[in-house]
Amino acid sequence: MVAISKIATGNGHGEDSPYFDGWKAYETNPFHPIDRPDGVIQMGLAENQLCFNFIKKWVMEHPEASLCSAEGVNKFKETALFQDYHGMPEFREAVAKFMGKVRGGRVKFDPDRIVMSGGATGAHEMVAFCLADPGEAFLVPTPYYPGFDRDLSWRTGVELVPVVCESSNNFKITRAALEAAYEKAKEANLRVKGLLITNPSNPLGTILDQDTLKGIVKFINEKNIHLIGDEIYAATVFMEPEFVSISEIIEEVECNRDLIHIVYSLSKDMGFPGFRVGIVYSYNDAVVSCARKMSSFGLVSSQTQHLIAKMLSDDDFVDRFIVESKEQLLKRHKYFTLSLSQVGIGSLKSNAGLFIWMDLRKLLKEKTFDAEMDLWRVIINEVKLNVSPGSSFHCDEPGWFRVCFANMDDNTMEVALLRITTFMHKHNEAMVPRKLCRRASLKLSLSRRRDDFMSPNMMSPHSPIPQSPLVRART
Repeated sequence: MVAISKIATGNGHGEDSPYFDGWKAYETNPFHPIDRPDGVIQMGLAENQLCFNFIKKWVMEHPEASLCSAEGVNKFKETALFQDYHGMPEFREAVAKFMGKVRGGRVKFDPDRIVMSGGATGAHEMVAFCLADPGEAFLVPTPYYPGFDRDLSWRTGVELVPVVCESSNNFKITRAALEAAYEKAKEANLRVKGLLITNPSNPLGTILDQDTLKGIVKFINEKNIHLIGDEIYAATVFMEPEFVSISEIIEEVECNRDLIHIVYSLSKDMGFPGFRVGIVYSYNDAVVSCARKMSSFGLVSSQTQHLIAKMLSDDDFVDRFIVESKEQLLKRHKYFTLSLSQVGIGSLKSNAGLFIWMDLRKLLKEKTFDAEMDLWRVIINEVKLNVSPGSSFHCDEPGWFRVCFANMDDNTMEVALLRITTFMHKHNEAMVPRKLCRRASLKLSLSRRRDDFMSPNMMSPHSPIPQSPLVRART
């Protein structure tokens, strides 16, 4: 057999993680309200589908934004031909303006520093290539997105060193934790080139406060290492405290701006992961120059640039979208967390993101990651929900799970909650049978709250609830 590359034969992509295994379980048996009522419900996908009707209305009212319409076809040839990898000026200007609006207009972004990439995945790899050589390291606070192991390391050879954060202080990033990770890297003979923070956090759904951000900037300045701020969830903050960007902090504190870089995209804030709009915004001229050259390997299509430029240049639409998105996320978050709390499931207090950090520690047979995996297999194979175990996010404490709540319609969410309720009843019956509430009362409680929280924009034309075997078993 002819030999192929180490990348091709290696395991650097990280697909052996339970995070990806959960996706495979869903893809093998996906839930459908009619065809597969017993299928796996996808709750491992951080996708924002709550404002699609709002966006659809704009698209229908602006047919000129599409090149495949009578109103837009006159731009077809111009856009279909070669485009400079700097990106269309109107696209960069619109994205820069949107980034400023998402941050409350408290900071402005220079369109000439906007470098496009194929989604945040490509943007992170681009930054890694620009900042570090193979064998050098980035510090990353835990828990963190499993895809970072792929995005930052697989093809670049960069090492990731966890900054261990703990539930005892709600997983906040502390100076002590940063110093400990930095020293651990040095002991392993790793040269630390940067620190990557995700703000708002995936998977925690929390934001970093000003004091923490200032402390982080002070740390990277003292160590003379780069700071990468992943801010792809900036517009998903749905209640106070408000989001604070690293770009605001460097306006207030003394800082070597050559060390500051932001990764952004429209995948989460706008709900457009399929458009593959990733952005690198660096305050370092050399990084901007290098990243722009690298962007030729992962450009955003000209057709997408054209549509996005039109949409984000509509100030009235953008202003209303930001408000609408926050309202829908808040409503869904409140309903989801309240429903879980009524069956005894808690979660980390959060105000952002498309997910919650669910606390199932009390369901573990023992406080080990093996026990966490046993519980996860039950949830996947018996409850038929794809949720992601904390160990796949490098969480240092077993029993936490990330659950996404914005990637489904209201009826699918109801089925998921009923499955969780049934599972918790069985668990409680086994543990404390005399203290159980009547199932009927819980069912009525869920029904009463439905009218208060359900969004008319997310109602499926085919309600899955009557077809669900779990519902039949309850009635």
